Amino acid sequence: MRVLWARDDLTWRLQFLLDPEDSDTGTCADGQRIELRTNSCGVRLAESIPDPHNDLLAVAAWTIVAPWTKSRVTFDRPISARLAEALCSGWGVDAGPVSGDARTGSRLAVSYSSGADSVAVAAMFPEAPLAHLQRVSHRRVPNRWTHYRSDVLAGLAGLAAKTGREVSVVQSDLEFVLSFPRPGYPEHQAVAVGALLQADALDLGGIAFGYELGSRWLGGGRYLLRYTPENPMWAQDGAWGRLFAAAGTPIVLPVGGVSEATTMRLSLESELRDQVRWCLRGTTTPCGTCGKCLYKELIQAAVERRPMRTSVTAAAPVAKKWQEPPPYGGQEMIEYGCARVPGIEETPFARAAEFLQATVASTAWLDRCYPPAIDEIPEPWRDQVRAYMVDSIGLMTPDEARQVETWGADR
Repeated sequence: MRVLWARDDLTWRLQFLLDPEDSDTGTCADGQRIELRTNSCGVRLAESIPDPHNDLLAVAAWTIVAPWTKSRVTFDRPISARLAEALCSGWGVDAGPVSGDARTGSRLAVSYSSGADSVAVAAMFPEAPLAHLQRVSHRRVPNRWTHYRSDVLAGLAGLAAKTGREVSVVQSDLEFVLSFPRPGYPEHQAVAVGALLQADALDLGGIAFGYELGSRWLGGGRYLLRYTPENPMWAQDGAWGRLFAAAGTPIVLPVGGVSEATTMRLSLESELRDQVRWCLRGTTTPCGTCGKCLYKELIQAAVERRPMRTSVTAAAPVAKKWQEPPPYGGQEMIEYGCARVPGIEETPFARAAEFLQATVASTAWLDRCYPPAIDEIPEPWRDQVRAYMVDSIGLMTPDEARQVETWGADR
């Protein structure tokens, strides 16, 4: 893979050219097969800043080209030996050219979506700048996902500035380099492209993501539903963790030890609560009918100990999976919700509740923090996270921690 960056005022344009051994069909870190549609994209910054360190440009590019690179990557400007080693050890690729020193920084930024998880992280670090990446149309690829209202999400992110927060909204069409399964990040870490390109200007020494207990430790998403301490996407000693650290922007997961119920509560108690949004389709209000709205309504209703407010029925396509036996993606939160929502038998989750037979007692561990998640926070921010968890949430007992560590053992 050959990677070329060119700057045009506020916009950095990336072009990548496949080597003979590369393929236009690849697999990202979570196992999803993805197909390449186009070999270029752009990233438009909100203001003019000096060129970032070469390592930052390289990592930003790698979050986009990694799935299709087989054995080598050649950048258009030299990278540090530390970054080349991280690429070699993590992906088995030869990376170069190599020359120059690695970079460092001191501040933490939050990769910010306005979703409950990232708002919870922002609440924990009120002094951290918020970096939002907005999807915009590609100049050569038709946008067949116009129902995805990235403009609404970007507007909500921008409103965080009214609370005195430092906010940057960076626009990119990088999600359109995919043709299958749909527009999206080639690797999950591509959401940090804007933060990476601004890292020198903001003196960043870490990037915080809102990935919570299910995503970090319980095999969320497309992973096998099991305890995954070796999670290659988010573990500090995983490939991506080592790569970001080599660029002087280690991955920080402040809510990696708590459940979505906890991040929901923290976000709704924060000064950013009016901007919390997880629906990708709604305009002035959430659509209320998509799968994400249904899932998050279950969690919010459980946190607030009230009946669900939804027009979605068990017959709706978005509720079909909850009529089948488990396992389910995000099953820990389905159990949590089914155990706490009054009248669950009148909701689309009635069958799931029958299958799971969860209780408040059996899911109480999801109200506390898993201690090893604090231990892997990089040192500059570890004590702040620990103090917050102890004071505001509480730590799991050894027996509760074993609930995490045996998750999925019977599957």
